[in-house]
Amino acid sequence: MVSTQLNSKQIIAARVAKEMKDGDVVNLGIGLPTMVPSFLPPNVNVILQSENGYIGLGPLDGEVDPDLVNAGGQPASILPGGAFFDSLFSFELIRGGHVDVTVLGGLEVDAEGNLANWMVPGKMIPGMGGAMDLVTGAKKVIVAMEHTAKNGSSKILEECRLPLTGKGVVDLIVTELAVFRVTDEGLVLEELQDGIDLKTVEEKTEASFKISQAILEN
Repeated sequence: MVSTQLNSKQIIAARVAKEMKDGDVVNLGIGLPTMVPSFLPPNVNVILQSENGYIGLGPLDGEVDPDLVNAGGQPASILPGGAFFDSLFSFELIRGGHVDVTVLGGLEVDAEGNLANWMVPGKMIPGMGGAMDLVTGAKKVIVAMEHTAKNGSSKILEECRLPLTGKGVVDLIVTELAVFRVTDEGLVLEELQDGIDLKTVEEKTEASFKISQAILEN
């Protein structure tokens, strides 16, 4: 659980950071996922990989080089031992299963672990980018997103309605309200964030889910 003194996006990023293991090769999607390194424990060092051709990127809140950008176009830095390479080699790393964890935002996730995060019908889009490759090539897929859309509707659905990025690819969903694990039997509510009760999560989640024993015992 994460302190409610943080804002919603910080709560999500801080909880996602707890999933990282020392030495993991991690790819972070644009937006909220890029906040995760700021919350890593001191004894956990991850190797950040970016699909535009880097491994060993530095944190965004450190000293940056305006000539280096991450996949979201933000100025970044490269740590000692990091490397630059072309897009082909970058996607060989991703498609070859060499990325331990990818953290992506989501527009919709459903009870079967399907993810839609690249297109809203009627809006201008540049394309899917590397998300399709990441969700199929990474060993673990974490979706980090706010629990509801701007209109208050749930983003965790029985079935995605938007075009899919990947089918059955999500392992973990982290929101400012809760943490869900995707299993063969469907979604399991693993944790409630600090200050959040079960009724709130039930009201704001369209998808059906099971409740972990740890929550039931509390």
